[in-house]
Amino acid sequence: MTVAVVTDSTHYLPADVLASHGLHVVSLYVKRGDELERESEIVDLDDFYERLRSESGVPTTSQPSVGDFLAAYEPLLDAGRDVVSIHLSGAVSGTYGAACQARDQLAERGLGDRVVVLDSRTAAAGLGLAAIAAATLARRGAPATEVAARAAEAVARQQIWFCLDTLEFLRRGGRVGGAQAWVGGALRIKPILTIDGEIKPVERVRTAGRAFERMTQNLRRLHDEGCDGWLVQHIQAPGEAQRLVEHGRELFGSEPLFVSEVGPVLGVYLGPGMIGVAGIPTSALT
Repeated sequence: MTVAVVTDSTHYLPADVLASHGLHVVSLYVKRGDELERESEIVDLDDFYERLRSESGVPTTSQPSVGDFLAAYEPLLDAGRDVVSIHLSGAVSGTYGAACQARDQLAERGLGDRVVVLDSRTAAAGLGLAAIAAATLARRGAPATEVAARAAEAVARQQIWFCLDTLEFLRRGGRVGGAQAWVGGALRIKPILTIDGEIKPVERVRTAGRAFERMTQNLRRLHDEGCDGWLVQHIQAPGEAQRLVEHGRELFGSEPLFVSEVGPVLGVYLGPGMIGVAGIPTSALT
């Protein structure tokens, strides 16, 4: 591979998928009190989310530093590889901006044209799919501009819906985005959202049963609209996730691309109980 694909820790790909595609990861951070941890080093998600439910203090999150990105880029460049760096939406995080600053510093040393930085305008499953598409093309020896274009195409062709158990965590974290109008007396609703740059509202339902039904309907919509690749993500909802997988297997006649739990950086804002589905034509990944 002449091109290395770098992403950030908000992809939430399973470890085996991450390794099989040779992806390089720069971690975001979670801060509780005076304690700052790399998201990639928080392995006990049950403990993290239990504390999120029970503690009064709200953890904060922060982007990687410019130095973190340079530490990822420089060894790859020294090894003769160009870099395509694909990141969490710039509308919800400064991660993309920090990556751009690192590229600009490298440009001062004559290396900037060897690093392409892409704002995915998405997160979680969407970011993971973009990184997979990029890495697949990179393995064929494509140049960095083509690899970045393939990632952007994967973003354009994917669809994502996710349902929160409550809007409370988005409200507490200040990441409500386009769902702002639902905050206030509507915290008990089950909001169905998507992400296109910022978090955007799709629909609101009143019960967990109705929310799950809408997620299964969205799986069918993915199928009917030609997304033969599908997946499920969740936060502390393994039972509901497994039920969605069973619906998906029956509907698509195939296994999901992956199933995974969303980690702390996005989990701080989405909260326990989140379930989500996403789909993409597999032709965008090959």
